[in-house]
This record gives sequence, C-alpha cells and structure tokens, in this order.
Amino acid sequence: QVQLVESGGGLVQPGGSLRLSCAVSGFTSDYYAIGWFRRAPGKEREGVSCISISNGKIYYADSVKGRFTISRDNAKNTVYLQMNSLKPEDTADYYCAAYLQAMCVMNADYWGQGTKVTVSS
Repeated sequence: QVQLVESGGGLVQPGGSLRLSCAVSGFTSDYYAIGWFRRAPGKEREGVSCISISNGKIYYADSVKGRFTISRDNAKNTVYLQMNSLKPEDTADYYCAAYLQAMCVMNADYWGQGTKVTVSS
C-alpha cells in the first residue's frame, strides 16, 4: 500500500527557508512521480513542483521558480522541497502526491496528509 508522509512545515519569517519532506513507501517500481501542491486559505489548490522518479524530469510553477528546489533521496525514499526566500503568500497547507505515471499529469493517485507552512513576521 502506497503511503506518503509529509513533514517539515512550520512558522518562518519572510525571507527565511524551510525544507519539506515527503517520505514515500509502498511502490514496487520507479515508474511514478511525486508532486508538491499547496492550498492557501480561501484559494484553490496550486501545483508547486513535480519530480519524475523514473526519468528525473522536474517541473516548477512560475510562482516558485528560482526559490524552491525539489529533489529526491532514493536511499531514503524521500522527496524534498527546499523553500528559500519565503514570502507571506507562500503560506498554505502543503501536500505531496504520487502519480502512477512518469510525470504529474491529470489526477494524483495518492495523497499525503499535508503540512502547514506559515510565513509571517
């Protein structure tokens, strides 16, 4: 059974950094992708970044490009989202999701429980 567990959220001042982790378990092959999403209060869910575990391709939303970095540690079965130069508008619940395909296309197949990020002084 596939499970995704996020961690690393918290309160940070504007300009600060956080690293989110998504621990992945239950996959029997490398043919999948992991995406990070966020939902801010009163707003729709937004795709933030995606990494293909099968081919290493990476995607970033324009809103985070140059500030966020997605990476993977295959030995730890963990995908990270390094978030730098955080802004108040980055405040949201962040979720990781798994796709049973090469990239984050259409609907995700599995979701984590989410971790809250608050950017405030």
